[in-house]
Amino acid sequence: MYASELSYVVHADRLLYACSQDSTDTIQESITEHNLNRVVVASCTPVTHGPLFQDCLRQAGLNEHLFAMANIRNHCSWVHSDEPEIATAKAKDLVRMAVTRVVTQEPLQKSPVPVTQAALVIGGGPAGMNAALTLADQGFPVHLVERQPSLGGNLLSMFFDIHLSDTDDQLDPQTYLVDLTTRVTDHPLITIHTSSEVFETKGFVGDFTSRLRHENGDFDEISHGVTIVAIGGEEYRGSDYGYSSHPRIITQGQFEALIAHEMSIAEPPSKPALDLQNVNQVVMIQCIGPAEDYCARICCSVALKNALQFKERHPSAQVVILHRDIRTYGFKERLYRQALEKGIVFVRYDPTHRPEVDHAEEEGPIRVHFVETVLGTTLSLNPDLLVLSMPMIPAQGSRELGTTLKVPVDMDGWFLEAHVKLRPVDFASEGVFLAGTAHYPKLLDEAIVQAQAAASRAATILSRETLSTGGAIAYVDPSACVGCLTCVRICPYDVPQIVPETVGVGGVVGTAYIEPAICQGCGCCVSECPAQAIELLHYRHSQVESEVLSMFDVKPLQVQRRG
Repeated sequence: MYASELSYVVHADRLLYACSQDSTDTIQESITEHNLNRVVVASCTPVTHGPLFQDCLRQAGLNEHLFAMANIRNHCSWVHSDEPEIATAKAKDLVRMAVTRVVTQEPLQKSPVPVTQAALVIGGGPAGMNAALTLADQGFPVHLVERQPSLGGNLLSMFFDIHLSDTDDQLDPQTYLVDLTTRVTDHPLITIHTSSEVFETKGFVGDFTSRLRHENGDFDEISHGVTIVAIGGEEYRGSDYGYSSHPRIITQGQFEALIAHEMSIAEPPSKPALDLQNVNQVVMIQCIGPAEDYCARICCSVALKNALQFKERHPSAQVVILHRDIRTYGFKERLYRQALEKGIVFVRYDPTHRPEVDHAEEEGPIRVHFVETVLGTTLSLNPDLLVLSMPMIPAQGSRELGTTLKVPVDMDGWFLEAHVKLRPVDFASEGVFLAGTAHYPKLLDEAIVQAQAAASRAATILSRETLSTGGAIAYVDPSACVGCLTCVRICPYDVPQIVPETVGVGGVVGTAYIEPAICQGCGCCVSECPAQAIELLHYRHSQVESEVLSMFDVKPLQVQRRG
């Protein structure tokens, strides 16, 4: 076995599934039997399985940082699956590099930090309220912040649920909203801050401090251990297809409100209200505005829901849906079948030939022209009502909130989770979680489930008295610091500070200091420091250099280590 021939290696073993319980037990037994003080695992990615093996070391009595992992699955067997010789040679290099590096690693200690057992939930929609209730019902105080004067979010404008069959439990969204709001407002552990927004936040997981700015200009400061972002999204209201230029060109949200008004369960979206009794033909257009570039996910389901509600009350009216592709995912395919049975007409258009809408005057007839892909000819319709399936877009201020909380958003403005499979409700920043349509467009039931998941993840932190901090963090050598403020400016978490009581190189008064409890270990300050006065523990310069040079069988120079 190649690994057994390397310097410092006293034991090498071959395991079929290194991450299985039997294999981790074998690793612990080997540590005890051979009195090992370092461990290298050559298997898959440390991103997913590194914590598992580190826990294995802890149980065996070793410091978790005396461990290295060679990712020979992703870097060798996968990318060189057709070149086994090259894959094997590369795997040997990675194993040798991991062994060389683990020899230089040192045990790192962590210290306990008290946890503020309270939560901040940003957003008072269904996701935010469910997250707040889930935590409050477990005994944790919650601060619920909502920018609008009242709770409810998008649920305020939702009047019909999606019914996949007659046997489904039919949820009345407005009844659910009243019940949910009542439970939140009556809960003794939930403090509601309406007409407010998060102005500033600082701290770290388990000990955040946030300032809330209220509508009247006053500020409040609250302490909390976790943050859940559930600010929702909003309906796109662009000028596409003549929207806002004609009273009978409306959005799906306005159409749903019109149907609800006809049933005397909602106020009309505009006054005077349109009379649906005189509507004989409705045309709906899908994939509008931002949804031309990416699928907004729920537009088709909402369109079919409203079309079926309208057909139920006006069976003789015609509904035509112009679409690029109908995507009613999951069991919502049944909506499509129901729509076909009700006589709703589906016409596909090519994205390169979008439908065209014109009207002679503000109150004149509407004409919709489109190219029918099967016939290859241009057809025209004169609907009494044109309904635009406007996509959901990120809520106003989402990018600014992302900057305040130091959490990422994607190119379209949606908040970005840490990992789509492994950490779907976590942000990369520890202690901050994500729920609802702030993440991406989703239906009510999906938003509720994600909110409960985010609250459950948050509870794993709030349920602890203390958290361990430290480990792989940045350390400043004051004797080499010149006080240039580079680390202060570059740190995305605003951690480094200048301590005036310390003296740096050349007698400079005031050097940088990085609080171990707050440092996220990202390494930005290490790469930017012009004096090389900062090192990232567990990734010291000498450790990384020895790993790289071992690939060429070159021994690194012996340099004096700082810290």
